[in-house]
Amino acid sequence: MNDEPVLWRSNEVAEILDGQSPFDWTATGVSIDSRTVCSGDLFIPLKGDNFDGQDFILDAFNKGAVAAVSEDKGKNLEGLPVLAVNDAYEALNKLALAARKRCHAKIIGVTGSVGKTSIKDAIGKLLTAQGRTFYSPNSYNNHIGVPLSLAQIPIETEFAILELGMNHAGEIKLLSEMVKPDIAIISNIEPVHIEFFSSLEAIAMAKAEIFQGLKSDGVAILNRDNKYFDLLAELAFKSGASKVVGFGIHEDADLRLIEIKTSPTNSIITASINNKKFDYEVAIPGEHWAFNSLVILAAINYAGASLELAASSFSQIKPLKGRGEMHILSSNKGNIKLIDDSYNASPASVSAAISLIKKAVVKESGRRIMVLGDMMELGKNTKKYHLELAPKIVEAKIDLVYVTGKNMEMMSEILPDAVSVFVGKTSQELIDPLLNTLHGNDLVLIKGSAATSMSKVVNAIKDHLAVIDPKINTFKERLDAF
Repeated sequence: MNDEPVLWRSNEVAEILDGQSPFDWTATGVSIDSRTVCSGDLFIPLKGDNFDGQDFILDAFNKGAVAAVSEDKGKNLEGLPVLAVNDAYEALNKLALAARKRCHAKIIGVTGSVGKTSIKDAIGKLLTAQGRTFYSPNSYNNHIGVPLSLAQIPIETEFAILELGMNHAGEIKLLSEMVKPDIAIISNIEPVHIEFFSSLEAIAMAKAEIFQGLKSDGVAILNRDNKYFDLLAELAFKSGASKVVGFGIHEDADLRLIEIKTSPTNSIITASINNKKFDYEVAIPGEHWAFNSLVILAAINYAGASLELAASSFSQIKPLKGRGEMHILSSNKGNIKLIDDSYNASPASVSAAISLIKKAVVKESGRRIMVLGDMMELGKNTKKYHLELAPKIVEAKIDLVYVTGKNMEMMSEILPDAVSVFVGKTSQELIDPLLNTLHGNDLVLIKGSAATSMSKVVNAIKDHLAVIDPKINTFKERLDAF
């Protein structure tokens, strides 16, 4: 028996989709993928480039779907609770708009060049301790993921956090007008997807589209240190924001970072928030997480939740899969530390990764090793952004660098002889040479754009070596174990 709260009733959905439902059912979820349908889901089959979800409606029912919509009346679906629609994607959007209309939650919209998903998830986890909270799963931030997320928000939700992404101008505008956030966050402006834009300012303008759906009494949260702060603040007010909140080290920041004490295991933050001093621990190392924490606390504050409770709970936040996960691995040559940052890469995030490994404590005989794949979608400045990594790698005293991709290979060619380099045509070609060279006390950080498949290297290392105590959660606990 499904104990999840009722999300949609048959008569509601029929009315929203301008149809009729001869069956009486209640749905506890919404799914667009027959492979991940859960018992109690309403199945909305979408068409992709290489598949048609209509072909999997029966599969969805076999896995426990209680109802489905269908564009094809000719399919053998007689006797099943199927609502006929002209367009399944339009049906998903109608359901999303209806969900937003009935929703009385404080809705937080998150965008930015890097770190959106981590920020969204951290806000969601911290608010869960303070009220009924929904936050979109994974990186559901596009024209499909956002309406799907909205359609899954339970009616009794008090806080909802959704991620809005883009790689072209105009995309966030449509998403924001659907979400209608009470709080709009732009965490940063960096050269990500810049291949599709004329300049960083053009990226800033595209991110500012999040304000076009902002409610009239809404709050905009911006990086006070960013050179586009004034532009973004002006656009926020023009769109009707009642308040612009700045975070950073700038003297005028509403949430001002006073001091960071970083270590390989965590960061101890001192910040001024609403003219009150806060000291708290972020259990993920790296200066970028100190700034992320300010964004997160700003959102929680203006959502009407407790700052004190959220700040005191930060030590429970863990990195997401492929976004800085720490693993301790055992081999016959000794223990090895692995940082999995393979989900994606940009100039800002790779620089942050280099800074992290630079500050990490490596025990005697251990080496700092970076495994890097190309950074994608950087346009005409691709060469420049890759070459700028070389002096940072040298400064961080990286001992070995394994690279794949023509741009990382080009970067590796200007590294001094003191840095050992191995080049592979693909990420797969890096695996055996890397495994053969690892020994006790090594620290390995793996990073690259998703298209470079650096996760294959991560998985190979974890398959080849034994993971020590996967139940250990925090960086400090993991490194203490090491």
